[in-house]
Amino acid sequence: MSNIIEVKDIKKVYNPGMHNELIVLKDVDLKIKKGEMVALLGPSGSGKSTLLHAIGCLDRPTSGKVFIEGEDVYKLSDDELALIRRRKVGFIFQQFNLIGVFTALENVEMPLRLAGFTKGEAEERAKKLLNLVKLGERLNHFPRQLSGGELQRVAVARALANEPLIVLADEPTGNLDTQTGKEIIDLMVGLNKKGYTFLIVTHDTVIAKSAKRIIKIKDGKILGG
Repeated sequence: MSNIIEVKDIKKVYNPGMHNELIVLKDVDLKIKKGEMVALLGPSGSGKSTLLHAIGCLDRPTSGKVFIEGEDVYKLSDDELALIRRRKVGFIFQQFNLIGVFTALENVEMPLRLAGFTKGEAEERAKKLLNLVKLGERLNHFPRQLSGGELQRVAVARALANEPLIVLADEPTGNLDTQTGKEIIDLMVGLNKKGYTFLIVTHDTVIAKSAKRIIKIKDGKILGG
């Protein structure tokens, strides 16, 4: 099975050459294959979210390379990176990042409309995804009318909208109670069994154990996995 994500010698430095220079990532290497569910486990400040952002084409590294399906993505322009994010990467954030004036259905429709789907096509696919995450009866509810777990289920459905190559989840249970967090992780495990590839950033060893592979990171360096 080939690697769909490959990170080579990634380094991220803030304020390089200044007295307050901060090295967040130190020559990181990482490979992820299609269909994997990988947990990136580390304490706060370890560099795990920075690495996730580099993989997701959200933040250019200072040096090193990120390959997505063999393509060196940081050779691309910002507009081309935006297309990679739209077509190949799904994001799930701790804060949900839903649009408050949109219903659950409209939040999931949004990336589909941006990708060129018609209103009818986007609505049909969004409904299927919300049913997949067990929210078929909450389609027309606004975020303020949903629980934390339901908000994250909407976020999961939105992340899957454009059939991404990989879903990147940054502390997806961080704002949820223990039981609800377990339900969200169980949902992701079920989706992984359907073929979706996940990289989950977490500081929680219990959450990490749900993944097929655990990669530990500390002080900007990969320790194993």
